[in-house]
Amino acid sequence: MKIGRIAGVAVLGAGYLFLFAPILSVIVFSFNESRLVTVWSGFSTKWYGVLARDSQVLDAVRLSLGIAATAATGAVLIGTLAAYALARFGRFRGRTLFSGMVAAPLVLPEVTTGLSLLLLFVLLERLTGWPQGRGAVTIAVAHVTFAVAYATVVIQSRLGSLDPALEEAAADLGARPVAAFVAVVLPLIAPALAAAWLLSFSLSLDDFVITAFVTGPGATTLPLFVFSSMKLGVSPEINALGSLIVGVASIVALGATVLQRRSTR
Repeated sequence: MKIGRIAGVAVLGAGYLFLFAPILSVIVFSFNESRLVTVWSGFSTKWYGVLARDSQVLDAVRLSLGIAATAATGAVLIGTLAAYALARFGRFRGRTLFSGMVAAPLVLPEVTTGLSLLLLFVLLERLTGWPQGRGAVTIAVAHVTFAVAYATVVIQSRLGSLDPALEEAAADLGARPVAAFVAVVLPLIAPALAAAWLLSFSLSLDDFVITAFVTGPGATTLPLFVFSSMKLGVSPEINALGSLIVGVASIVALGATVLQRRSTR
């Protein structure tokens, strides 16, 4: 029994080491004074200063954050409507097709999604003149397209657990459908909306494959910038960028854990 427990702990430790050792090495070598990331020559924070003065990195960060916020907001708005239709309207004509279209980005390879969106934008430009080339707008539209599926799943699961009698009671008291949704349903699904927004934001911020298909000159997101930089070799500046991303994600995760524990007390 003890041997089995020790073996389990050893396997678990090896798994965690396999997952987190590369991240730890990125953080450690971000403080390396040398430009060579494989040779430690002393402790230094100069690469964080170089990163803060790099206008290309700052522009990529601003563009990525703006697109991610736009995509997350659009995905939550559309996903809420789609989830409400699937959770409350019961059987309706075209329900199977509608649910399949909503869930399609979850199962389609990103290469297929990116290529189809690229062809769509090219066709729209020929027929209507919009969009004029590829850039931030086409990236945001593409990110909304695939993020809607994730937002719908999260919000629909919450709506499915709500008792429809709550809305019926509001209607009996004279509330119109929109007023009942805003006053009763919306506050109850607010945590799901927040979760869907954060999930969509993270997916948009991290996306590379679809973005590579629908982007154009002058619209370089952070993943594209990192990938293009890696072609010239790993730089300690990229290590510093990765360390900051890990730090921000850790702070957000820790804050969410603390808030969750306080809410359950």
